[in-house]
Amino acid sequence: MIRLCAPNELTEGQSRGFLIDQMSLFAVRRGGQVYAYLNRCPHRGIALEWQKDRFLDDSGSLIRCSTHGALFLIESGECVAGPCEGQALQALECREDAYGIWIEGAAAR
Repeated sequence: MIRLCAPNELTEGQSRGFLIDQMSLFAVRRGGQVYAYLNRCPHRGIALEWQKDRFLDDSGSLIRCSTHGALFLIESGECVAGPCEGQALQALECREDAYGIWIEGAAAR
């Protein structure tokens, strides 16, 4: 397991990017649950954020690609609007305990 951060470093409704062994990924906390994805839009393979740690739309309810505005469900990574509709972000298995937010080591490679 690879530790991303302490639980209090990803608050409710927040997104945060990480670079682990040259792999860009991000995590979002919603409804008390943490979701992690590769930071790569399925449309063009580009990074999603428009500013550091800014992966969500203005409402904070969807992940948004800053380049072409594609919108993704936080809970599944499925694209619900934009040029990659029907595709999905690549989810990473993650878990949380009192010591941190973790992703599977094999998923991070």
